[in-house]
Amino acid sequence: MNRVRKVFRAASSISLLIVVTAPVDAQERYSPFVPTEESDVVRMLRLADLREGDVVFDLGSGDGRIVLEAARMKRGVRGRGIEMDEKLVADSRATAQATGFADRVQFVHQNAFDADLKDATVITMWLWSEVMHMLRPKILAEAKPGTRVITRMWDLGTWPPDESTTEGTTLYKWIVPARIGGNWSWNLTVGDRKLPYSAIFEQRFQTVEGVARVTNRRALLNDVKLRGEDISFSLLISIAGTKLMRHQFTGKVRGDVIEGTVSILREPYEHAVEVPWRAERTMASAYLEPTGMDSEVGR
Repeated sequence: MNRVRKVFRAASSISLLIVVTAPVDAQERYSPFVPTEESDVVRMLRLADLREGDVVFDLGSGDGRIVLEAARMKRGVRGRGIEMDEKLVADSRATAQATGFADRVQFVHQNAFDADLKDATVITMWLWSEVMHMLRPKILAEAKPGTRVITRMWDLGTWPPDESTTEGTTLYKWIVPARIGGNWSWNLTVGDRKLPYSAIFEQRFQTVEGVARVTNRRALLNDVKLRGEDISFSLLISIAGTKLMRHQFTGKVRGDVIEGTVSILREPYEHAVEVPWRAERTMASAYLEPTGMDSEVGR
């Protein structure tokens, strides 16, 4: 199936060391074809949590077995195999025709680095460790937030997986995160006042932290969670003339806009007011503007 390093369980430790440490000089030095065990094909697709309407891209699709199995497992799934070996592409197309899946899967003779990933909802790959790592920036830049990425045996470097399983050969799963890092601003009506909010998010893959400012008060954003395009966080802050107010934000990141709702609770935090929330990405941030001497942090 997928192109992978030629590593077998029976390989000696010396041979394994030579293979694992061999450098990849260029993307054209692609991985040798070693079929993925059928049991692991099923495990990879189960870890992907296949859904109706999914589009499965297999980078380095070999004989096409992952894409074909995905189509077999779910009637509403489509797939695309990307493969550099022209003969394997022809064989995969023939198998798709013979098994009746040619209307839902296609196999493309193409370098994985040239594939257009924008339509994928699931990406699978079992390539050289270094090649998968080099594909990481492309996946993060091109795949839609929420796309599930599944690899076998090797991870993607410092990008921590969202899930993994070691029952058999190790499998890893990532959820492509939305790009939230940067400056954001929005307005909320609190009582009879329309207030400007400014926030700065700092992002490392799916890990996010942030700070916010309302008028001349600043506070940390707490419990920031990002999974695909879904984001949530809380803010505990007082605004001049009010007690501490707890905000609980939930929304979806769609490019340069976040839309969702925010629940606002005043002390003693018993009665929530839920209102729509729409934030926009900005070039500069009022968070960084001068404050003066009449402010307090958080309170």
